[in-house]
Amino acid sequence: MKYSASIFVLVILVFSFTDCQYQPTWDSLDKRPLPDWYDEAKVGIFMHWGVYSVPSFGSEWFWYKWKGTKDSTYIEFMEKNYPPGFSYADFAPMFKAEFYDPTKWAALFQQSGAKYVVLTSKHHEGFTNWPSKTSWNWNAMDTGPHRDLVGDLAAAIRNSTDIHFDWISAFVLSCLDSPIQS
Repeated sequence: MKYSASIFVLVILVFSFTDCQYQPTWDSLDKRPLPDWYDEAKVGIFMHWGVYSVPSFGSEWFWYKWKGTKDSTYIEFMEKNYPPGFSYADFAPMFKAEFYDPTKWAALFQQSGAKYVVLTSKHHEGFTNWPSKTSWNWNAMDTGPHRDLVGDLAAAIRNSTDIHFDWISAFVLSCLDSPIQS
């Protein structure tokens, strides 16, 4: 039994130092595999959109800066514009996406010359822009827009353009081959 446990630990250690490990240096990062289409694309669109868009102040780090670091500019903004006791969750029903037309967005992206689009589908505060079963009541289907924002955009892009729409990277794919599972 000790022999099996030792082999298991050794295997874990060996695989923890495989090519899925990168250092915070340009040299290390430049060695990561990129899909050919990404390397050749040159122009792409990254969009951050979610509950944090409602106050139209700061960035996607709104909640963290307001409640996490207690940044005085965020606290003052909230005191000036929202009633006492207003919570970050109170923004979610206001995130309606009423002017969201994924077909028009796809056409605009195509006209811009973009070769790929990345929509931040879940950000730091955990709100998902799709109907997630694991983020009960904190997703775009259960509150706010009441629709699958990611699915609608993915369908529009895939059905009417030649733009690449995906969330996964070659790095993630290379790690999927690893025997170590999380």
